Amino acid sequence: MSEFVVRRVSAHIQERRNTIAPAVSVVIPARNEAANLPAVIARLPADIFEVILVDGHSTDGTVDVARELVPGVLVFHQEGRGKGDALAVGFAEARGDIIVMLDADGSADAAEIPRFVAALIAGADFVKGSRFAQGGGSSDITPLRRLGNRALCSLVNRAYGMNYTDLCYGYNAFWADCLPLMHAAWPGSAVPTSASAPFGTGFEVETTMNIRAAKAGLTVWEVPSFERPRIHGQSNLNAVRDGTRILRAIWQESPGRALRRERAALAEFSRAPHVPTTPVTLVPADNRVLHAALSADEVLVTAPRQETANGNGHVATLNGRK
Repeated sequence: MSEFVVRRVSAHIQERRNTIAPAVSVVIPARNEAANLPAVIARLPADIFEVILVDGHSTDGTVDVARELVPGVLVFHQEGRGKGDALAVGFAEARGDIIVMLDADGSADAAEIPRFVAALIAGADFVKGSRFAQGGGSSDITPLRRLGNRALCSLVNRAYGMNYTDLCYGYNAFWADCLPLMHAAWPGSAVPTSASAPFGTGFEVETTMNIRAAKAGLTVWEVPSFERPRIHGQSNLNAVRDGTRILRAIWQESPGRALRRERAALAEFSRAPHVPTTPVTLVPADNRVLHAALSADEVLVTAPRQETANGNGHVATLNGRK
């Protein structure tokens, strides 16, 4: 897909955004984080539109603590497992114009959210927190994780022409209307990713989203962020295991692999007698999904009329969900 076509689609979406007073949804995946939530919630800005807690089978009263701290918190129970799966649940339920990903262990400072929102209002589609940008830092990262992050970041930058300084940090924010673009493994793809975990199930979720943002031609900015050790409890992160998952995600998202998967899936569709021969219209759940027609030299993308306020088909209203 040419850069001109991608930018044309991006401009079409951007002109419909609420940049005056965007509603901000904060999605918090949590599993047994009852002891950490008070410190996390206390740092949230006062003007957050909604807090979405996705509970991953907690047994320590995490949900009760969340409801006590934020009476209007929206709680959703994760059916699957893993951080990526939990975030996908929260993204699908968000009603805001902007979605912020926030860890529940206290490692990320919720008071930094206005920094992310300001960058989005200023023109970014997707904003990454970076521990290695000027002004950022970490008192938690180990030398092995630092080295692995640098190597993986260099690999993605070389493959996609980006200038990321941090690939594996979980503090990100984006316009909700970008969700349809990031759900596709390739821009204009007619083949859906996994409906339950479109970005993966584990800690590879941030890497997958960063790569999809690059492939979709989104305007990606980085803002400095400081990471602290989790306040209570034991981290589920394993440098070797999760580093391997991230490397596998990078390989699976590579252009060659993505296109081969699409061709194989389309061939399977064409062989299935019950599948119509008309082009497949894809999830996600709004009517502004991009439709693609493959020409000899590029994928031509058009953006149908926008019918919803964000990428989920939800409208940001205080009086109930729409």
